[in-house]
Amino acid sequence: MPTFDVVSEIDLQEVRNAVDQANREASTRFDFKNTDAVIEFGDKELKLSASTEDRLRALYQLLEEKLVKRSVSLKSLEPGKIEEASQGAARQKIVLKAGISQEVGKQINKMVKEMGVKNLTSSIQGDQVRISGKQRDDLQRAIAFFKESDISVPLQFTNFRD
Repeated sequence: MPTFDVVSEIDLQEVRNAVDQANREASTRFDFKNTDAVIEFGDKELKLSASTEDRLRALYQLLEEKLVKRSVSLKSLEPGKIEEASQGAARQKIVLKAGISQEVGKQINKMVKEMGVKNLTSSIQGDQVRISGKQRDDLQRAIAFFKESDISVPLQFTNFRD
């Protein structure tokens, strides 16, 4: 019985490269001079800091541009509130979302049932969803359906087996 897995993963090396590029550009750009704008890469979290809230927003936009160039989905970013720091400075935490949560897994299961394909089944297995069917064409139709759908996390399709 053909199957495939629906997963949501982030390439952390690409995120690290995008952060490095954004920091390098922020250190050389004229509009970031003397703003102490920096992005720190932590464990599943990014910390942005700048001298003003306006520069922080510009730094976030710069980070988004670098992530898009490196093919990292912006759906995997969950920005927190902009916090006031000392002397009018601003900082912000951005959480990197990876894995499929229970609620997103249930949403995927519901979407599989709503597709109306008879022999297609899905089951949540940890932080991924396994979809199986009798025919390969049904699975390919499901992949195309999920690529067009609007789900809150980036999806990848792995482990396709006949």
